[in-house]
Amino acid sequence: MAKKKYELKDFRNIGISAHIDSGKTTLTERILFYTGMIHKIQEVRGAGDGAKMDHMELEKERGITITSAAVTVHWKDILVQIIDTPGHVDFTVEVERSLRVLDGAILVLCGASGVQSQSITVDRQMKRYKVPCMAFINKLDRAGADAMNVVEQLREKLGHNAVPMQMQIGYEDQFEGIVDLLKMKALYFDGAHGEQTREEEIPEELKEKAEELRHEMYDAVSMFSDEMMELMLEEQPVPDELFNKTLRQAVIERKITPVFMGSAFKNKGVQILLDAVASYLPSPLDRSYSAIDNDKLAESGGADATPDQVEAAKVDIFPDATKPLVAMAFKITEETYGQLTYTRIYQGTMKKGESFFNPRMNKRQRIGRIVQMFSNDRKDLDVAKAGDIVAMVGVDCASGDTYCDDALNVTMESMFVPDPVIELALKPEKQEDLVKISKALNRFMKEDPTFKVSVDAESNETIIKGMGELHLEIYVQRIQREYKANVVVGQPKVNYREAPTETANFDYKHKKQTGGSGQYGHVVGKLGPMAEGAEENFVFSNNVVGGNIPKEYIPGCEKGFRESMAKGPLGGFQVIGVTIDLDDGSFHPVDSSEMAFKLASRQAFKQAFMSSKPVILEPIMSVEVETPTEFQGTVQGDLSSRRGFLTGSDMKEDLTVIQCEVPLAEMFGYSTELRSMTQGKAGFSMEFCKYRPVPSSIQEQLIAKFKEAQAKGSKA
Repeated sequence: MAKKKYELKDFRNIGISAHIDSGKTTLTERILFYTGMIHKIQEVRGAGDGAKMDHMELEKERGITITSAAVTVHWKDILVQIIDTPGHVDFTVEVERSLRVLDGAILVLCGASGVQSQSITVDRQMKRYKVPCMAFINKLDRAGADAMNVVEQLREKLGHNAVPMQMQIGYEDQFEGIVDLLKMKALYFDGAHGEQTREEEIPEELKEKAEELRHEMYDAVSMFSDEMMELMLEEQPVPDELFNKTLRQAVIERKITPVFMGSAFKNKGVQILLDAVASYLPSPLDRSYSAIDNDKLAESGGADATPDQVEAAKVDIFPDATKPLVAMAFKITEETYGQLTYTRIYQGTMKKGESFFNPRMNKRQRIGRIVQMFSNDRKDLDVAKAGDIVAMVGVDCASGDTYCDDALNVTMESMFVPDPVIELALKPEKQEDLVKISKALNRFMKEDPTFKVSVDAESNETIIKGMGELHLEIYVQRIQREYKANVVVGQPKVNYREAPTETANFDYKHKKQTGGSGQYGHVVGKLGPMAEGAEENFVFSNNVVGGNIPKEYIPGCEKGFRESMAKGPLGGFQVIGVTIDLDDGSFHPVDSSEMAFKLASRQAFKQAFMSSKPVILEPIMSVEVETPTEFQGTVQGDLSSRRGFLTGSDMKEDLTVIQCEVPLAEMFGYSTELRSMTQGKAGFSMEFCKYRPVPSSIQEQLIAKFKEAQAKGSKA
C-alpha cells in the first residue's frame, strides 16, 4: 500500500449514496479490492462473511446497509476517504450526516430501475448541502438495463445537466465493456475479478453513435469555457487538459453531472470511476465551509436570533493545518470499550492526548485516542489534520458537536433532522431487564437524532418514535441481540398533528387575586394558519405599540403560545402551521409578570385555536411499489382500499412501478401483505411526504378518544 505523503489537494472525501439495492455496498467492496485494501471480494448476500462494509449482524442478515461505514483507501496518487451510506429511507439521517461532511459524492443508479424514489430524496439532500456529484449507472448486465434511459431520467426527474462520459458495449447479459468517449477507445475488464483493463479500438458498428455522443459531451462542457468554445468553433482539437480542467470546475459548481457506467457485481467500470473521482471531484481546498461564531450570535440574540442574525454571525473555515482547530463529530457508535465518534477535521490539527473546547457542553474534553477507520477495523494515529475523517475513541459527546481551539468559540451548522412519524410502546418481558433496555435506548438516541424516546404520562409506557416501521423494528431487534433483553412491543401508532384552517381572534385576560401580589396579563391578537409549503411550524409577530405590554413580557407571551403547541386542545396532538399576531393587551404595574403573560397566552391560544375550524392531520407517505405487471391490478386495487391516491406508474420490461400517496395509518404490515398477494415477487419503498387532513369520521373518533382519556384522567 502506498505510503506517500499526501497533500490536501490529493484528498477526496466522498460518499456513495443511492436508492436501496442499487449496489452501493457492492461498488464499495470493489473499490476496496482494486485499491488493495482487501484481497478477497465478499458479496452482500450469500456465502462467506458478508460485505466488509456491512459489519453489523443485522446488516449481513438482511443484505442492507444500516449504518454509514468509513474507510480510507489509496488510488494512484490520491487518498480517498469513503463513507458508504444506507439507501433505506428509514435511515435517512445517516445519509444527512455523511453528506454534511463530504466534499463530493457518487450517485449510484440501477441501470434497469433508473431514478427511484430514494434517489430523489438523496438528490434533494445533496442539493441541501451543495455537494458536487457524479453519477454511476450500475447493474448494466441486468435485464432491461439501458444507460441512456437512465441519463434521460437524470435530466427529467432530477433536473441534472447529465453528460454521459461513456457508452455501454452490449446490452443485458451481453454487456461486455464501455467506450471511453474522451479517449475514444473501447475498454474491457479481464481477469478473474476484472482487475486488468484492456484498451481496444471501438467496434465498427458503435463508432457512429460514439462520435455523436462525444460531440454532445464536448458541446455540453464547452458551455463553461470560452477558450474551449473558441477552439471548437475554429474546429481545432481541444487539449484533454483543458477539457478536464473545465469539466472539474463545472462539477464543483454543480453545473454538470458527468455520468459513468458499469456493473460493480460483474467487475466492470469501477477503476475508470476511481480515475474520474481523482480527476473531477473536489478536494477539501475546492469547497468553502463556514461556522457560526457563538460570541457574535450571543450579542445578537443567542437562541432567539433571527435567520439573518445567524447568517451575520457566520465565519469562514479554511482547510489549513496551521490555523486553530475546528472539527465536527458527525456520527456516533457505541463499542464494547467506549464511544466511537466519527469526526471531520475542517481546520487545524487534532493531537492525541490534548484537550479541546466543546461549545455545546461549554467545557474542554481530552482526546485520548484517534483512529483511522477501515469499516470496523482501525489504525491508531497521533495527529489528524484538516481534511481528515477520523474517529475519536471514548470521548463523551453527541452527534453534531463541534470541537475547537480555546481561541475560538464556533459551531459548525447543525444538520436537518426530520420529525419522527411513527411510534411504538414497549416494555420489558422481565422487570430485571429494565436497566439494559434504558441503556440501549439512551445509546440509540445519542447515535440517531431521528430516534426519540419518551414516557407516556398517562399509561407510564415507554414510547419510541422513528421514521418508519423498519427503523423501529431494527432498534427492537438490536435491543434483543446486543443487550440480550426481550421486549414486548405494542401496536404501532401514527403521529397525528393538529392545525388551524381559518384566522381567529383572541382577547384573553388572566386575573388572579389571592393574598399578596396577584397575577395579571392581558393579550389581544389573531391566530391563523401558515401558508402552504412553509418551512417553519410557528411564526410569532409582535405588533404591540405604545408599551401596552412592556417589552420584557413579550418573550413570556411567545413562550406561552409556543408551549401550547406541544399538545393541541382538539385531540391532544402536536399543533403545526400556526401564525400568531400579538396586536394589543394591557398590564398591571404591580401584578403583571412574565409568568402571568405566559399563562394568559396559553389560554388565549386554546380560545382562538378552537374557533379556527381546526383539523387533525395525518402523515401521508410517498409509496413506490415495483411489481410484475401481472399483479398490477391487484396491487393498485389494494392501495386504493388503503385510501391511497395514485400519482403515476411506469412500465419497465415486465415490471410496473406504481407511485402513490398513502396514509401511514393504512401501511402497517404492508410488506407481508404485498408479498402474499404477489407471490413474494414485488418490493416497495416509502418515505414521509406531507401532512393532510384526516377524513371527518376518523377525526371524530380521535376527538372522542381524547375526551374519554381526559375524563378518565380527571376521575383518577
